[in-house]
Amino acid sequence: MQGNWRIGSIFGIPLYVNYSWFLILAFVTIVNAGNVNASDISGVATFLGWIAGFTLAILLFVSVLLHELGHSLVARSQGITVNSITLFLFGGVASIDRESKTPEEALQVAIAGPIVSIFLFALFSSLDQFVSESSLWKYIVSDLARINLVLAVFNLIPGLPLDGGQVLKAIVWKITGDRFTGTRWAAATGKLLGWLGISLGFFLILLTEEIGVIWISLIGWFVLRNANAYDTLTSIQETLLELVAADAMTREFRVVNGKLTLQDFADRHILSEIDTPVVYFAASEGRYRGLVKVSDFKSIERSEWEIKTLEEIARPLTEIPSIQEKTSLMEVINKLEEIDDLRITVLSPAGAVAGIIDRGDIVKALAIKENLAITLEEIKQIKADGTYPARLQLQAIAKSIKD
Repeated sequence: MQGNWRIGSIFGIPLYVNYSWFLILAFVTIVNAGNVNASDISGVATFLGWIAGFTLAILLFVSVLLHELGHSLVARSQGITVNSITLFLFGGVASIDRESKTPEEALQVAIAGPIVSIFLFALFSSLDQFVSESSLWKYIVSDLARINLVLAVFNLIPGLPLDGGQVLKAIVWKITGDRFTGTRWAAATGKLLGWLGISLGFFLILLTEEIGVIWISLIGWFVLRNANAYDTLTSIQETLLELVAADAMTREFRVVNGKLTLQDFADRHILSEIDTPVVYFAASEGRYRGLVKVSDFKSIERSEWEIKTLEEIARPLTEIPSIQEKTSLMEVINKLEEIDDLRITVLSPAGAVAGIIDRGDIVKALAIKENLAITLEEIKQIKADGTYPARLQLQAIAKSIKD
């Protein structure tokens, strides 16, 4: 995780802090120290004000951590793997392996964080009743109560990426029966809120001449940026479900005579095509006999090369990893992650070889459909490396809605 540092784990979930977290830690410490030193609390030395400010900053992020932990534990109760929790400039985020399978489960995960924050608000509000009015702890406890209330209310604003956006998504999903419609509604609301936040921040700067209100614009930008990311993610997910293997497969393979001996095949093909990896299928009497893996030759004695034929060593189509022409690209991505090969065979309804498909073919089909800026050179590199571009994260996208 670039820019993130692991600081431990909680309930077995790795915990990270982003470099931006230290900026807001310093900012919150300075602001709270100034507020404490300017307060009417008697007997508070300046250094105690700084200690109180730092304590409040740490407890603020403990509150954020518990908020994210609420999401994480509910997700884990649904069988969802929680990869990590990361604290950063604008709060925290729980990275989960996949989405909930039903709108009801999605709603449970979304609402868990605000419920934790409301509980913390109630807890600190109760403690506030037992703390002396003139003590430093009074300031800390009452401020933590307010912070958690704001955290709960702010996160319930109905727009992605906020929890309220996830709640809206679950509700629309339940009403329409379509997960993607729910996401689009919540993302659209998030974009609107983002633009409103950006505009309000700049308006208040002009009105009050206070540069501090720029935080409203920064939060608006954060919301807008992530709402756009959700929109893009949804579009890619829909395309991967809409396109099928037949839309992306190629016929970059060769059909060779299954009656050839291994020696004849090596002389005619392997030696002349050593610099260009080729996929071979053996066929005879009008039927495919199977996939010919050049690597299998290493386990066969050279003395047998003149005797054995390709159809004898070919791996039957029924025994090799394969998919159907109508298999969605989403399923193809997941299938490719399960096998130890760069490509997979596509079969026709009749059981014949219709084509082959690799990660580069998937990215190319997606790029054409979504009008993504991906060059042919990049496609070639993807084919050679067998890895998706980091900016697309197709493996994670496909896994996120895997049944």
